[in-house]
Formats: sequence, structure tokens, C-alpha cells
Amino acid sequence: MPVQASRRPSSPGSAAPSGRVAAAIPVQTRPAGGGPTLPPPGSGGDGGGDRSGGGGSKKRTKRKDPLWARLTVVFGAVLMLSSGVAIVGSKALIGQATSGIAKGNLLGEAGKSDAEGGASLDGPIDMLLLGVDARERWAADDVRSDSIIILHIPATHDQAYLISIPRDTEAQIPAFEKSGYGGGSGKINAAFQAGAANGGGWEGGAQLMAQTIKRLTGISFDGAAIINFGGFKNVIDTLGTVRICVSQEVQSLHMSYVDGKPMWNADAKKTGKSRTPVVHKKGCQQMEGWAALDYSRQRKTLKNGDYDRQANQQQLIKAMAKKATEGGMLTNPTKMNQLIKAAGGSLVLDTGGVKIENFIFTMRGVTGNELTMLKTNNGTFNANGNNTEGLNEETMAMFRAVKQDKLAEFVFTHPEVISTRK
Repeated sequence: MPVQASRRPSSPGSAAPSGRVAAAIPVQTRPAGGGPTLPPPGSGGDGGGDRSGGGGSKKRTKRKDPLWARLTVVFGAVLMLSSGVAIVGSKALIGQATSGIAKGNLLGEAGKSDAEGGASLDGPIDMLLLGVDARERWAADDVRSDSIIILHIPATHDQAYLISIPRDTEAQIPAFEKSGYGGGSGKINAAFQAGAANGGGWEGGAQLMAQTIKRLTGISFDGAAIINFGGFKNVIDTLGTVRICVSQEVQSLHMSYVDGKPMWNADAKKTGKSRTPVVHKKGCQQMEGWAALDYSRQRKTLKNGDYDRQANQQQLIKAMAKKATEGGMLTNPTKMNQLIKAAGGSLVLDTGGVKIENFIFTMRGVTGNELTMLKTNNGTFNANGNNTEGLNEETMAMFRAVKQDKLAEFVFTHPEVISTRK
């Protein structure tokens, strides 16, 4: 049975219009693998601002209990802490293992209201996953979210669906007071940058993106995550490898071998040595962390561009979930703690007030095998003629099914939306 837990507990601090408690602790996070320090969530000086997405003038409420772990697989990487097998440890132990994790206010006005059924863990759960590829040279207010995924878990809590929104989708981006953005029309991935500008930080970027997607699809969210895909490397290395099926041979635009060692092209050039391109051969194979991440980043040389990249990133998420389940990570307390630590700076998360231990136990019936990957626009280009993409009627009907918690029925009658990636 789902665990009853209020998403919007009362608080002496200020709450958003939907009643969601605002909480954020800006922290410096370092990507797994010894990478550069990432800009902290909300690193614009205001600590993340209030849920309304306004000027951040409301007093913020600090919570002692963790809201989300940086790694859970029910939100992309989030399925890694929920599975059909027995989860070792009590709620208290899981809460202890995930304590001290930074939390972020990522939804603003796009969070579910109580009237939308968001007051408990009983109903359907909709998460917004925003993928960034942060590098040290990028400022906190100059990052676009090129990976935009909606995770839908029906009220039965026994299935999960991933739907990617094309990065070039034309969208109306609303005005955003926190960053001084006046609103306008453009590619949807620009919403994150517009919200993060002028001190809005990553939290402002996520809030404006969530509001833009809500305006486009009608979907409100229970929570959100900003995923640094580069941070997944240590997670995969902790798992060992992941099984990835390469659908078309592709030469990496980002990495080369130097003396047999994979390196970023910029670093490889500095060595002055000869370079050999990294090529991902067609077929199913076990990939180390660096290779799986590099393959999931490719876009420009793929037949269907961003649509193929979406499918590859969804495949990576599912592969990580399956490996965590099948490898015994979730039945071994030591290994599970290693997995959580390996996640390091991979995610910045927001659950709207639900404790991670309650969420994990509610989602324990969802496994990697029950993670279904869905395509928008039938997985191919649907150009508007102005260098943007439009969402076709079938895709809009799919989003309506998400909002109505009738996605299973929609998929049954529209099997063509299911991704064929392994």
C-alpha cells in the first residue's frame, strides 16, 4: 500500500500558492570522476527564491530532514533505490543514508496543487527531469537544459514512463520576475537559460522551464531533478558497466583516444600527441561509464538528431536501473551506500516536502523492467519551418493522457509511441 505522506506540510515559513514548502540549501557540488566544481543550485545570491518564482523576498524555511537523495531511480537515475526486490534497511536507515543531501526549489508555480491530487503519495506522480552537461567554463546563469524528460508513474505505482521533449520545441516562455525575463517565444531549451540569468541560478532556470512545460502540456509536477549527465560516470563505474545497444555507428564529436586513453578533445589537443577518434560501433555491448555517457551525448551526426539522442539517454537511464536491480545493489546496504555516494553531484532534487524514505517505500514496486520509454513526434523531425520543432497531435494527446493518468490506455492503443531501444 502506498505510504500516506503530505507533500505540502504546514510550515511557519512562507509557502507557494500551491502550498509547497520552499526549501533550498545552495551547495558546491563536484561531478563524479574528479571533474570541475559545478555551480550550486540557485547560485545567484538568493538561495533559490520562493516557490512563486518572484523576487525571492519571502523568508525561506530550512528543513532538517532530507527531501531527496541525489540518486534515486524513480526520477531517471531515481529507479536505482526502488525495486521489486526487497530493499535492505528500514525507513530510518534509508533516511540516515540519504541525510545531508542538498535540496532545491525547482518547480515554482508549476507544482501540483492540492486540488490536483498532489497532497499525498496515493495518486499518480509526475516528475520533471532536466539534463545539463555542466562544465567549469560555464557560468551558473549560462547553461541550457538540452535533455527534458517527463517521468510519469501512474496511481498504481507499478509502472514508470519516460517521455522526452525535443530541445528545439517551439514554446511560449512566460515572463519571470526573478531573472528579469520579459517572456517570449522560442526553443524550449532556452527557458532554463532565461530563468537562470541575472542571479536566477539553476533553481530559477528549473522553475521557468517547469512553468513553460506546464503551459505547453498542461502537466503540473510533484517534483523535479536537475541531472548532470557527466556526474553519472561514477555511478556507472560503481555498477561496473551498463549494457547499451548502439543503433547506428557514430564517431564521437567530443572525445578522442591519446595513447589508448579516452580524453575530451580539448584536453587531447593540449597533449600535442596524435589522436584517434572514439567510434561507437553498432550492436549491443557492455560500456564503461565514460563510453556510455559519451554515446548518450551524441546528437549532430545521428540520423534523427535530438530524437535519437533522447532515445539513447532514456536507454542509459533504463540500463542503469536494471543493472542496479540485477546486480544486488539494492539488497546490500554497503553497496547501496556506495551507489548513493557515487552519485555525488549528479542530481539536484526537489520533492515538495516528501521524505525520501517514504517515497522509496511507496515506489518499491517499480523496477527497471517496468520502465517504458516513449517517443514524441514518432521519433523524428516535425519542423515548423522557423528552425524549431512542433509537437504533433498524437504527442499532445499523449501529454493529455499523462495529465488524466490514462497513459497506459493511450500506449495500448498507440503502440508506435514505444521506443524500440533495448
